[in-house]
Amino acid sequence: MKPAVFDYLLPASLDETLTLKAQHGDDAKLLAGGQSLIAAMNFRLAQTALLLDINALTALAYVRRAEDGSLHLGALTRQRQLERDPLIAQYAPLLHEAMPHIAHPQIRNRGTLGGSLAHADPAAELPVITTALNARFKAQSTRRERWIDAADFFQGFFTTALAPDEMLTEVVLPALPPRTGTAFIEFARRRGDYALMGVAAVVTLDAQGLCEQARLVYLNAGAAPMSAARAAEQLRGQALSAETINAVSHAIDQEIDPAGNVHATIAYQRHLAQVLTKRALAKAKAVISEQLSVTS
Repeated sequence: MKPAVFDYLLPASLDETLTLKAQHGDDAKLLAGGQSLIAAMNFRLAQTALLLDINALTALAYVRRAEDGSLHLGALTRQRQLERDPLIAQYAPLLHEAMPHIAHPQIRNRGTLGGSLAHADPAAELPVITTALNARFKAQSTRRERWIDAADFFQGFFTTALAPDEMLTEVVLPALPPRTGTAFIEFARRRGDYALMGVAAVVTLDAQGLCEQARLVYLNAGAAPMSAARAAEQLRGQALSAETINAVSHAIDQEIDPAGNVHATIAYQRHLAQVLTKRALAKAKAVISEQLSVTS
């Protein structure tokens, strides 16, 4: 199919882009990698009066580490760069682990960090990863610049907290505390397909080896990244024993809301969530054990 008629502009700067967004609001769509937007336009699932191609804004493609240990990622950074960047591998291992699961290399070559986050597909990996890592998002417009916590950014199916005149320009990942293990596991019918279920786990242990804090966030488990905060809280003050992990894996059933699809019933998705939770927590525990063995 072909998209509906639209106008096309190639703004040369961020200021020009924001000015055009202020003038046109929701009638103007931003084209970065286009891996989701163009397909939706071709199928007439999305229509726009004006397409703003932001690929000239190369200053928004970067990975930088700040003095406080946080990572600052430009919204136009290609997913392939995130997959290969040594700073990501060292300081954001959860993101590094998840990147190869996103679609196929051809798509990651063009797809951008900001594009995936702003698209807010509940079956996508990047919204889940940034939520699990307590990321913060910079939204800019001609009116203001503001920061939005990842937990508040994703509001439902393909819906975010961005105002019609705003653009996502930067993502900040806080530094991970010592003795923190992360894991990302998803299950898909074929490599590159949307996962039937997936989970990102972040676990921090105290000096005695007990859980100090934990986060569990699920993809394709509801209208947005689904955080199982109450289940994760059950880990606090506990050793990551098989019994504790098993109890938590059952508790998450009350906090996810999968819709089911032609490939998986709701019951099967819930079963997958429990299985993947056990594996992710065990893997995060193993990561911490490896860290401690290296430093001892």
